[in-house]
Amino acid sequence: MNSTWKHVRHVLGENPVTMLAVALFMLFVLMAIFGPALVPYDPLASNSAVALQPPSAAHWFGTDALGRDIFSRTVVATRLDLGIAVSAVAASFLIGMPLGLAAGFFGGWWDRIVTRLSDTIMAFPLFVLAMGIVAALGNTVGNIVLATAIINLPFYVRVARAEANVRRGAGWIEAARLSGNGDARILAVHLFPNALPPAMVQVSLNMGWAILNAAGLSFIGLGVRPPTPEWGILVAEGAQFIVSGEWWVSFFPGAVLMLAVFSFNLLGDALRDIFDPRRRT
Repeated sequence: MNSTWKHVRHVLGENPVTMLAVALFMLFVLMAIFGPALVPYDPLASNSAVALQPPSAAHWFGTDALGRDIFSRTVVATRLDLGIAVSAVAASFLIGMPLGLAAGFFGGWWDRIVTRLSDTIMAFPLFVLAMGIVAALGNTVGNIVLATAIINLPFYVRVARAEANVRRGAGWIEAARLSGNGDARILAVHLFPNALPPAMVQVSLNMGWAILNAAGLSFIGLGVRPPTPEWGILVAEGAQFIVSGEWWVSFFPGAVLMLAVFSFNLLGDALRDIFDPRRRT
């Protein structure tokens, strides 16, 4: 355990950009956990007397057309958006990795079925496919998670299949088999750890895409339903006021959304180095 923490500290310390990404990620995690209890205003409470007020000491991000505090709504929305992204990416990772590893390791008819399934999903524009799934099933949080997990599934299938296909004939795989290890143990203990570094980079990228996907669905009216605070809804609500000069209504939620995606994109390199067994030598 001590060596693992030393390895993590070494990876984070050798790259300041990685440290910045981790700091931003931790900030968003803290916002998601503690934000709803710490915000100064009720995110759903309206007050027409202070509608469309610019940023001030009382309202750091200003107020919207109903007088709701944008800072409170933006912070509270972090829990929902991160929850959707984490749930969707975890589901696609837990399903796609075993499917891809088995397809690359065993080949044959199993490989053809899994590959065709992945190709079928990738044949659609992914955001349009997510729109169709949510429109058909209903715009609930569960269906948004399902749609986002489905469109992310092929990425993990392809990454795991490529890693297993390259390494299935390696000498250490043959040594593991000669030592009495069955196929399931070889997949779980030997191939899976070696497929983790590129998969963790994909996880980081997919987290950003999942947040953008959820926000995009909400922006066009197919995501989370108002008045629930969600970054896409907040940007959509403020879009109509940009021309009239109330720029803050959509600017601050959009900036927070951009920072979240930015931090996850930068986090990929750190996760790859942390989970890469070769970096521990």
